[in-house]
Amino acid sequence: MANSKSSLKRVRQNKRRTDQNKTLRTKVKSLRKNTVEAAEAGKADEAQATLKELASAVDRAQKLGLFHKNKAANLKSKAVKALKAASA
Repeated sequence: MANSKSSLKRVRQNKRRTDQNKTLRTKVKSLRKNTVEAAEAGKADEAQATLKELASAVDRAQKLGLFHKNKAANLKSKAVKALKAASA
């Protein structure tokens, strides 16, 4: 367990940041799943709307340092690819 004041503060900060990061990661994962499911179900409008939300959330996560820029691009690319494959 932490002994000094600064290490106790670090524990508090890490907990808060972990919770915030987990929330955003979960949101990205859910939006990705919803986008692919909507595309496969043939709901083009819904898939397009969730794709827009997904891109925004992924960009925000990348900006905050949760995802590497290549991973962010990869997530968006795969979602668009799934949307196009389902609509074709």
